[in-house]
Amino acid sequence: MRQTFTALILTLSVLLMSSFDTVLSDDKPKSDSTKDDNSKDVIPTEYKPLKLDLSDDGQKYIRFILWNQFQIADQNMADDSGFGVNVRRARLLAYAQISERFMVLTHFGVNNLNAYNMDPLGNRNTTDGTVNTSQLFLHDAWGEFKVSNNETLYIGAGLHYWNGLSRMSNSGTLNMMTMDNYRQSWASLGLSDQFGRHVGVYAKGFLGKLRYQVSINEPIGNALGSADQDDLENGSVSYSGRRVLGNDAKLVLQGYFEYNFLDKESNKLPYRAGTYLGKKTVFNIGAGFFNHNNGVVKIENDLPVGGDVNHFAVDSYYDAPVGNGAINAYLAYYNFNYGFDEYHYGTTYGTGSSFYGQFGYLLPFETKQGRMMPYLAYSTRNFTAFENAGDGLQLGVNWFINGHNAKLTMEYTNTQPNWTGDRPDRVHGFVFQTHIFL
Repeated sequence: MRQTFTALILTLSVLLMSSFDTVLSDDKPKSDSTKDDNSKDVIPTEYKPLKLDLSDDGQKYIRFILWNQFQIADQNMADDSGFGVNVRRARLLAYAQISERFMVLTHFGVNNLNAYNMDPLGNRNTTDGTVNTSQLFLHDAWGEFKVSNNETLYIGAGLHYWNGLSRMSNSGTLNMMTMDNYRQSWASLGLSDQFGRHVGVYAKGFLGKLRYQVSINEPIGNALGSADQDDLENGSVSYSGRRVLGNDAKLVLQGYFEYNFLDKESNKLPYRAGTYLGKKTVFNIGAGFFNHNNGVVKIENDLPVGGDVNHFAVDSYYDAPVGNGAINAYLAYYNFNYGFDEYHYGTTYGTGSSFYGQFGYLLPFETKQGRMMPYLAYSTRNFTAFENAGDGLQLGVNWFINGHNAKLTMEYTNTQPNWTGDRPDRVHGFVFQTHIFL
């Protein structure tokens, strides 16, 4: 199996390099007598959205967005334990502008469907306790009202993705620059929310060039790693506040604020763009917070003690054309406080800090094979529950066949998990992904 995977990756690499060679040869100057119109060799990247007009002037409409991401991965190249194929995402989103002031949105889909969590009949109609199917579920469902006559204030409610903390905490998955989002940026995923979404009320808008979003939410009662008080041992620390302390842990407050120094980004949907591929000149600086009082519980002398969860982050984002190419850069610092120094859930969540940075360069060549964008990303995770910090390196390349609507991505990862005691080996992985959206 490993040999097959290696052969596949080598074949794809050859195809990529062949495309690059073609790009270089096409970029060489031609004599006037042989010079052709290169536009006929370039695949058009214009895309007409799937939009159904509900009024003659097109101001009332429904738009549909569909996307699939498929992966062939070896997440641990030291052995065969990390090899597999995976439907990373299969999603359908629809939103309707039913008047100038009202909008509704619904979004559902499947994530991480693979051979080990597929259901025999696709309906979970089984008594086999080992079956843990990746099911189709509701991601977002909210309604929104435009309060002001300009972009100053919108108010909405429902299952929403108007998160706090950072730009990447609100990342979209249609146009990421790297293969996927930085996992630690979703610091509440599965702890107080459903897959990064809370049920609550939000407000958003622009104050000049300052974009803001804040929300008040109700946390879930069955967080990852949570349990009823009778099942928690003395000394244990878990994200069980809502489950054990009830109304003393009933609210989550969050917000994110960013200043748009150059081009103004859209505020219609929460899903932040990864890269605009040179179509915008964007420079933003942002800051955000997340608060959940009594979200975490520690059992002391058989009694629950609540710990307040407070995170904050600062970040900067730059995406701009450079000549015929484009660059993308993002930096973020996170400070996580889960109420107790010893709290952690695996190596994904923990009290401490994290740094993340990424840089990509869209090569200034375009032919019928598309365009390439090599990139790198680096992150650190310093959690107080571990004696030593972890870090991760990502090296990858995007092959944009038709912009973000059709692209291939290959990425190598080199990860050092957080640890106490003996240092674990670094984990090397390689992933190939296809991405298509309409």
